[in-house]
Amino acid sequence: MPDPTPTLLHTRDHGGISWITLNRPDVLNALTPTQRDHLITLLEGATTDPAVRAVVLTATGKGFCTGADLRGTGGTPPAERHAGDISRTLKQGAQRLITAVLDCEKPVLAAVNGTAAGLGAHLALACDLILAAESARFIEVFVRRGLVPDGGGAYLLPRLIGPQRAKELMFFGDALDATEAARLGLVNRVVPDADLEKTTRAWANRLAAAPTRALALTKQLVNASLESDRTTALAAEAAAQEINMTTADAQEGVQAFIERRQPAFRGG
Repeated sequence: MPDPTPTLLHTRDHGGISWITLNRPDVLNALTPTQRDHLITLLEGATTDPAVRAVVLTATGKGFCTGADLRGTGGTPPAERHAGDISRTLKQGAQRLITAVLDCEKPVLAAVNGTAAGLGAHLALACDLILAAESARFIEVFVRRGLVPDGGGAYLLPRLIGPQRAKELMFFGDALDATEAARLGLVNRVVPDADLEKTTRAWANRLAAAPTRALALTKQLVNASLESDRTTALAAEAAAQEINMTTADAQEGVQAFIERRQPAFRGG
């Protein structure tokens, strides 16, 4: 059933794909605190719901997400701020959102349909796989406002494209088109705008048909490897495989190999 909140649409199809769609096209899907918190709840729910096998994050209109919507929030005047207010807001808001994507135990596929700027760019980059429409653009907009990148940007970008390229994007704040983003390795594939939904559905169906727990463990291994030494990474790999071999899907995969047939993974 459609989500009751009109600015954030949510459906789950029969294949176990959770479709989350930002739906404020008039403001290029700038995120309100309410939307952000609802999105976090949906991502956390995907982890605990065995019926969910994959998550798709996309948006309506010409923008994927242009960051946090600061209009109408009022804000706290500088003279009234207390030490720790801003860092606390970031930890409880933007950083919590990015962490929810990174920690989701189901594969999260971003379908970037237009401009992804600021927190919106980081929301896409935190996803496991990224499909970008030809019209998509990625903008590290913070420097244009005299701000430090937040929402995990300085954590995500260097790991994806290296520190020099990350600094270039963050120092200048230039718009990066989809083709250049793919060349740098920020997105997995660029498709014509008209083909974005079809390609996203095809990828999501493949993810949903995969061994869900194996994907979750693989995601954890890859993410953790960026901060691990070789010994730690190999130990984590061995432990993950030990855990995974207890799953029904692993047993099905091995049996299907022996019987020379395609496996039928159920997500368990």
